[in-house]
Amino acid sequence: MTFQVWGWRREDASQVLAWVPDAEGGRRGVLTRRSLATKDPTAVERANLLNMAKLSIKGLIESALSFGRTLDSDYPPLQQFFVVMEHCLKHGLKVRKSFLSYNKTIWGPLELVEKLYPEAEEIGASVRDLPGLKTPLGRARAWLRLALMQKKMADYLRCLIIQRDLLSEFYEYHALMMEEEGAVIVGLLVGLNVIDANLCVKGEDLDSQVGVIDFSMYLKNEEDIGNKERNVQIAAILDQKNYVEELNRQLNTVSSLHSRVDSLEKSNTKLIEELAIAKNNIIKLQEENHQLRSENKLILMKTQQHLEVTKVDVETELQTYKHSRQGLDEMYNEARRQLRDESQLRQGSEDGLKEKNEIIARLEEKTNKITAAMRQLEQRLQQAEKAQMEAEDEDEKYLQECLSKSDSLQKQISQKEKQLVQLETDLKIEKEWRQTLQEDLQKEKDALSHLRNETQQIISLKKEFLNLQDENQQLKKIYHEQEQALQELGNKLSESKLKIEDIKEANKALQGLVWLKDKEATHCKLCEKEFSLSKRKHHCRNCGEIFCNACSDNELPLPSSPKPVRVCDSCHALLIQRCSSNLP
Repeated sequence: MTFQVWGWRREDASQVLAWVPDAEGGRRGVLTRRSLATKDPTAVERANLLNMAKLSIKGLIESALSFGRTLDSDYPPLQQFFVVMEHCLKHGLKVRKSFLSYNKTIWGPLELVEKLYPEAEEIGASVRDLPGLKTPLGRARAWLRLALMQKKMADYLRCLIIQRDLLSEFYEYHALMMEEEGAVIVGLLVGLNVIDANLCVKGEDLDSQVGVIDFSMYLKNEEDIGNKERNVQIAAILDQKNYVEELNRQLNTVSSLHSRVDSLEKSNTKLIEELAIAKNNIIKLQEENHQLRSENKLILMKTQQHLEVTKVDVETELQTYKHSRQGLDEMYNEARRQLRDESQLRQGSEDGLKEKNEIIARLEEKTNKITAAMRQLEQRLQQAEKAQMEAEDEDEKYLQECLSKSDSLQKQISQKEKQLVQLETDLKIEKEWRQTLQEDLQKEKDALSHLRNETQQIISLKKEFLNLQDENQQLKKIYHEQEQALQELGNKLSESKLKIEDIKEANKALQGLVWLKDKEATHCKLCEKEFSLSKRKHHCRNCGEIFCNACSDNELPLPSSPKPVRVCDSCHALLIQRCSSNLP
């Protein structure tokens, strides 16, 4: 029988007859209208969902262990578990408005797990890549199935429950995932790690499934109530499997730490090599900088010397130009004086006119030569000034080039120094991280050694337990043998009490025979076997010696007692021989 009880409205909660199953499978009670009026309906819904989650998880674990194989998607308890989990995740969801309709799906909070737990990115990517899923509800159902196959559903939902600030965007304050019941359900989900499931998500129509809970699976029969020993065995098997899985996880963490330490050592060696290469590059750049600076200094010295030489040459040429000009001026002045004198004398002397004309021509030639020399000196001065200007321009250009090169080299040096500082900080961080990893590895090694010691102690305790079981079985066998011997002793003691009087009379009749004491005999007189609790002592009523039961199991009547009494084999043969000889 199936009941869909989780779809009621909150206004009709006071009129619903809620059946709450117990954690052991029985009915805990029925809520009446008066009790629902006193309680919060959301609290009642949370309690009902929690109880249903307990029943579904417990039933799934028990049925899976009895099934003994990997579960597929057609297994009914597994289908009911997914339906119950879907109702638990839907409880208290906020309604989100969109352009076309109102959305209320559980895919939104499940997408947060990827941000909180990086290992869940594979599940989200594989769910999004499935071609047959069109609705967010179908993606959420596929996500739950993949998380169960990975045995990490409890870990994923635990990360989600811790971040209540993020969950408040999707759930109301009274939702199951926001209260303590959600944490209880997540704790129960840890037990599902013992289940191996192989679910085919691609072929299922997860978008159009109807989430209906089948309560008939959780109703117990009278035959199921008496299976407590089986439940105890299942719990012991589950504890052992959880213990083994914990050991495997810790071993996996130790191996992962070893691999991380190896990778960090490799990265550390690479960083050390890069740092050495960077240091060598910095040293080479510094040497190049020193060489360029020395070359720059040499070039500056040469240019300064060249400028000084050019300045000295220009100054000497200027001085020579000034001296030559002064001499030319003086000659020109003298020539003018002579012309004046001659002009004055010209009036007085016509004869000396020709001579004076010749002198004037000579003076003019001299003046032309002086002007030509002056022009050459001026051209040489202009050329010297141009050469000086060009040398200064070249010096300035070279200085600018040297300065730009030095600036670029300084920038490269500063960049390399920054890189060196970054590499040193990275090395420090890597060293600290390596130290922390080594400490964690040491702790894990200590824990692993402790667990190994515990496993060895458990193995030794198992061996001692088996030895004690063997000893117990041997003691039980000895106890049964001794109990049988005591029963025989009791029977024979009761017989001996009846025969004491006969023995006394036989002792009176057989005054010549000696009754051997029990302390004096340790072995049977005939077979010479040692007496014990299982091999008892018996007196021969004829000779008085002590024999075992096999050597004295004969009974004959004696003169001392008309009733048949115990006689040893030798006396039995002797008496029969006497009786046969006495017969006529």
